[in-house]
Amino acid sequence: MATAAAAATNSFLVYRPSPAWANVATASSIRLPACAARISCTAVATPVPSSPAAGAAERGVYNFAAGPATLPLSVLQKAQAELVDYRGSGMSIMEMSHRGKEFDAAIKKAEADLRALLAVSDTYEVLFLLGGATTQFAAVPLNLCASPSDPADFLVSGSWSDKAFKEAKKFSAASVAWSGKEEGKYTSLPPFDAIKQNPEASFLHICSNETIHGVEFKGYPEPKNKSGILAADMSSNFYSKPVDVSRFGVIYAGAQKNVGPSGVTIAIVRKDLIGNAQPITPVMLDFKTHADNASLYNTPPCFAIYICGLVFENLLAQGGLAEVERKNAHKAGILYDTIDASGGYYICPVETSVRSLMNVPFTLANGGDFEKQFIAEAAKEGVGVKVTPTGSR
Repeated sequence: MATAAAAATNSFLVYRPSPAWANVATASSIRLPACAARISCTAVATPVPSSPAAGAAERGVYNFAAGPATLPLSVLQKAQAELVDYRGSGMSIMEMSHRGKEFDAAIKKAEADLRALLAVSDTYEVLFLLGGATTQFAAVPLNLCASPSDPADFLVSGSWSDKAFKEAKKFSAASVAWSGKEEGKYTSLPPFDAIKQNPEASFLHICSNETIHGVEFKGYPEPKNKSGILAADMSSNFYSKPVDVSRFGVIYAGAQKNVGPSGVTIAIVRKDLIGNAQPITPVMLDFKTHADNASLYNTPPCFAIYICGLVFENLLAQGGLAEVERKNAHKAGILYDTIDASGGYYICPVETSVRSLMNVPFTLANGGDFEKQFIAEAAKEGVGVKVTPTGSR
């Protein structure tokens, strides 16, 4: 199954007629562009699952949307089992106080497992926030720049880093240190010594994986600014591989791509960067508000945080992020190898060295009419295709 790059506004949900129990569509992600979309799919017969305990791939639905994305079936089943009576409390975790002992234990366990997976030291705060990663486009400059006149550098590698840059301009003197739009329509990354950094900048900002354009950092640039601060939007490859957190001042991510349902945003912030927000900063965008209150300044997205905790347990059980990365590389490799072996029938525009393991954009060489042909032929094979709006940060 495939989609094309450029400015995606649609994604595809592929499904087979499902048994009575399979009434929830779940996910994994690829985006479809607004125009000139090209897709292709080969229908593959799959066994009909005999019980709800069947694997996620056997539930009858293959969701390639950008997010919310697929959760492990074991996580869903555990949440299902605990939904009405959470661990003998007599209540659902969605009903109980966020200041009660049950949820306090759940959020602390989620944070502990998050830290274990990425080896996050105690020099960083872990914040569970609301508002999506898009809200952090404003929060980062508000917290890291002393005033709106302070400079900040942005490496613009796709649509999401471009949005982050444009939002930051409202709260800082943000500038583009490098843009992939001019270099090749967001299909590459620069040699790091080609990034024109301002030594007076408050931080250098990157998007570690561009969901729409399929460009992923395999290494990270060294910030040349006076404070040595690198900030990253990691929404679409968060917890898909090991990351050296010590290289970053701020990491933030919407959970809905890899670690949970929509509704919670996770930020990992170096402690010495907290407490210096601009005076105009709204209380809910001030990192100090949430750090001082253990992410409980107001009612947090309790159920979403609980699900994230279950996903972290699952990732640990798989063997940690090194093993998760190995699996992701294997899956992406199958798709990239097929594209590259197609003799130009499929075309991936992204430079090979920076191809994403999360999002694989490609086009069909034979043009746009193939989309209608694909849908018609898929229907003949008993494969349904739904066009749905893509998710966002």
